[in-house]
Amino acid sequence: MYATRVLRQAAAHAERTPLIRFVGKRSIPENVDHTPHPHPASPSGALPSRTNGNSHASFSSYRDHAQQHGPLRKTIGAQSASQLGPIQPPKGVYFDRNQLPERFRRTPLSAAEIEAVETGGAALFG
Repeated sequence: MYATRVLRQAAAHAERTPLIRFVGKRSIPENVDHTPHPHPASPSGALPSRTNGNSHASFSSYRDHAQQHGPLRKTIGAQSASQLGPIQPPKGVYFDRNQLPERFRRTPLSAAEIEAVETGGAALFG
């Protein structure tokens, strides 16, 4: 009944030696080169240039021009709904599956298929 308590006390008083040994105090190496360089597997072997219109000099410059379902820097509620544009999707884009042409819609399940799904297929053999 007291075996667990005795083992815990013995373990607490035993000298424990960790299996991992650290060589010394952690320090950041001073000779690490942080200048950008191309990846060794890069096809061109060069860094991307920042001269074309798609590249930016910094991440903050990129973020100012980035789009993700609209500009990232817009404040919520800055425009009314009527100013945001039409709600109708462009031609060839559908909001709902039921708006698709008939050949792309889901076929309705028959009563036999529903029964097979509900019974796990057991009704087919019985």
